[in-house]
Amino acid sequence: MELHVTRWKRYGHDRLYANLPDGTAVGWADVTTGDITVLRAEHRDDVVAVLTKHLQNLTEPVSPDRAPESQVRPMLPPLTPADDLAVNPPGKSIRDLLDESGPGLMERVVSRLLRRPSEWDRWRKGLAGERRVGAELNRLGRHGWRALHSIPLANKVNIDHLLIGPGRVFSINTKHHDKKAVWVGDDSVKVDHGKPAPYARKSRAEAKRVARVLERYCDFPVPVEPVLVFVGVTELKVVATQLDVRVYQERQVSALAPLSGVLTADQVEQVYSVARHRQAWSHA
Repeated sequence: MELHVTRWKRYGHDRLYANLPDGTAVGWADVTTGDITVLRAEHRDDVVAVLTKHLQNLTEPVSPDRAPESQVRPMLPPLTPADDLAVNPPGKSIRDLLDESGPGLMERVVSRLLRRPSEWDRWRKGLAGERRVGAELNRLGRHGWRALHSIPLANKVNIDHLLIGPGRVFSINTKHHDKKAVWVGDDSVKVDHGKPAPYARKSRAEAKRVARVLERYCDFPVPVEPVLVFVGVTELKVVATQLDVRVYQERQVSALAPLSGVLTADQVEQVYSVARHRQAWSHA
């Protein structure tokens, strides 16, 4: 098994991570002490071999007496009910938008009579999609996962869902294309053979954004993986060969439930406590 090794330095830690070709971490070594931690038992021999080799090849000698330069992590204030995002229902951001500036009753009646689609129809469809996906994610709680919805970022942007659990963190983007066929390539998505949409690229950027926020407050690396979930589609065809974004229909997100071995129970709780805090995202 070929493993890719990357070095990670942050918050006073200096580590080498052994990763599978798809980026999944299967073990790490503490550069300061030389200790190796195996995250996936089935790859133990390969992890130990590759990390031992990289530790020996480091230009800087490993010295247990020399601690890496420490970095002070920022602290969040005590969580208040107003800042607790755990109470957000799926689709809250869209619901708030519709309540604040959506069309009035007369406009809705006229649009329906004329069968004229409006921008608000698209928002309502998005709301329905987020609610359906949110319901599926909430069911994963019995498997040790925590779901958050409608995470507000700066500039009126939001993350549809975050799923936090033993298998890592998933940043989930919901797309509701009712009765449409969806084609997913390496870096583009087409709906009913239409123009390519940058869903995959935006999902990757969102996941990196999430990781930066969480690792700002956590004293360990937080793997974040992007996920695209399509709702109501008649067909979902994934032809990508190098795609680093997971792609599902809403009922398929249950496939995430058995994933484990990346975050400990304590780390899951720490990440969740940061992610649910509104102020952690205020400048993201």
